Amino acid sequence: MTADETNASGLSAQDHLSAHPDGLQEPLVVVEGVSKSYRRGDVSETVLEDITFSIGRGEFLSLMGPSGSGKSTLLNLIAGLDKPDAGSIIVDGLEVSDLTEAELARWRSQSVGFVFQFYNLIPVLTALENVELPLLLTGLSRAERREHAAAALSLVSLSDRLGHYPKQLSGGQQQRVSIARALVSDPLLLVADEPTGDLDRKSAEDVLDLMERMNRDFGKTIVMVTHDPHAAARAGTMLYLDKGSLGSAPQDPL
Repeated sequence: MTADETNASGLSAQDHLSAHPDGLQEPLVVVEGVSKSYRRGDVSETVLEDITFSIGRGEFLSLMGPSGSGKSTLLNLIAGLDKPDAGSIIVDGLEVSDLTEAELARWRSQSVGFVFQFYNLIPVLTALENVELPLLLTGLSRAERREHAAAALSLVSLSDRLGHYPKQLSGGQQQRVSIARALVSDPLLLVADEPTGDLDRKSAEDVLDLMERMNRDFGKTIVMVTHDPHAAARAGTMLYLDKGSLGSAPQDPL
């Protein structure tokens, strides 16, 4: 274990996350016959149509497709940010598509970690305070919250940036803070919407290395939306969406 993987309180970064399961197990996510439409004025636009697939526990899945293909909509449905018009979404045996809004909010806070293209860090909070935010409603003491947040930042190699504000960090470092924030509550599922889309190639590679490590070493189930074939190739599985349906990726998705 490196010095960067243990914080000052002695809490190991590895201890913070669940142990890696022995290989892929039963599906964690089951998407069955899912359809979704949105109304634009008097017109109903179908975004997803009869989508069915599953994601194994401990799998790293990338969703690719052209703009407007329904990738982000599908990610939002899996993460409980929206509900399908038809079909079901089951995560860890729970049919999340049947939950009330209050139940969904509680389930998301406990079960899903979010990573976005634009880091969504609060400028007036330090890296440590930003990562601590998801823990505010958990009942943990302030000291315990800080301990968990420091461990999560150690996991993404930012132990020396705990007191830095977002403006004092590079884009790649800010995205690593957002990944630490997503991981701090040890969620069942990590969802990432274009996590490298606003980064230079070196920073993007660092973020992809980190996500690959979270999957490989800690068994995190990850669903990542990306336009980048290189990023998609880092996942173990790729699904291609086109015009709201699952299909085969072209030889050159670009």
